[in-house]
Amino acid sequence: GYWVSIVTEDWRWRMVTPAKGDYPSIPLSAEGRKTADAWDPIKDEQSGDQCKAYGPGNFMRVPGRLHITWQDDNTLKLDIDTGMQTRLFHFNQREAQGARSWQGWSNAVWQFSGTTEQFYPGPTSLGQIKRAGVLRVDTNNLRAGYLRKNGVPFSENAFMTEYYNLVVEDDGNQYLVVQLFVADPKYLTGHWVRTVQFRRERDDSKWHPTPCATDPPLGNLQAPVGLN
Repeated sequence: GYWVSIVTEDWRWRMVTPAKGDYPSIPLSAEGRKTADAWDPIKDEQSGDQCKAYGPGNFMRVPGRLHITWQDDNTLKLDIDTGMQTRLFHFNQREAQGARSWQGWSNAVWQFSGTTEQFYPGPTSLGQIKRAGVLRVDTNNLRAGYLRKNGVPFSENAFMTEYYNLVVEDDGNQYLVVQLFVADPKYLTGHWVRTVQFRRERDDSKWHPTPCATDPPLGNLQAPVGLN
């Protein structure tokens, strides 16, 4: 189906391109900070690297819409309209195939628990939910790219694990909650961990694909911004 981003956290890094050097909360190594501080969006544009910020490390955090379908019996296909990128989740194919790419190679496996547990600690609208299982996706074989659009780097040796959780509330709304863990021996000193949420939409009426873009950084905003 079609899913829209819910940007309720990190909006100042997700809704606009932050300034060079704005990378708090990311466990960058000294080399990672040096590389991020050298970011030049004009050079990226000139070299045809507009899609460096649309790899899996940042792909799921770019505000936009997802379209999830089955390509075949063993391959789940995930398209995003912002950047017009496509990820393929391969079941029962752990070994990476083909050249390195922006989206790399993703191996997927269902993990079933059948337990009831607290999804988030503390009071929340999600509360106690039944988790029949999650989809785990491991991704490698990447081209080097950005964790944020302001040049925060990940190398071609980065490895990402995601857990896709479907949450259905009492009012019938469906949410896709994705937990991301990014490891990179070159540019990170530890895992970079984030959670992103999407709400299911009725149809494709708001699906508007746009190509990758190297946006200039914007100044400080006074209020959060969201998708309509």
